[in-house]
Amino acid sequence: MNKLSRFVWRRQKPSARQSSGFMLIEALIGILIFSLGILAVVKLQATSVQQASSAEYRSMASLLANDLISQMWVSNRTASTLQTNFGSPSGTSYLAWRARAYSSGLPNASTTPPTVTFTTVAGGAGGAASSQATITIFWQAPGDKSQHNYTVVAQLK
Repeated sequence: MNKLSRFVWRRQKPSARQSSGFMLIEALIGILIFSLGILAVVKLQATSVQQASSAEYRSMASLLANDLISQMWVSNRTASTLQTNFGSPSGTSYLAWRARAYSSGLPNASTTPPTVTFTTVAGGAGGAASSQATITIFWQAPGDKSQHNYTVVAQLK
């Protein structure tokens, strides 16, 4: 036998005393990895719920703005009538719509009232002038530090 084979032959498994605690360390590392995985899944779930709520609020704001635009379309669309009925802060139809916006479920919507402004757009080549309505709805979700808004621009001829 050569020297190397004698060395390999004499090599013995570590005794139980020498390897005690190794299995405990393996178990602790396994628990740590599992715990980090569970924490990541919980964070992912929380982010998912927050994003779903944000999408719901944007959808609600979109529906409210489209509701007001549809009311404008069926009314008299002259610039002065639109401003009188739908202009913020005192238009008669605007006030009724604003009350619906406040009761719609948008969080903190009444903190900053929605705005409705009109500008006159000149008609091209002898065409009649039209009005451009800009509707902005504000809300602030629970736990958010900043306020969100949704703005729609519609041209009414």
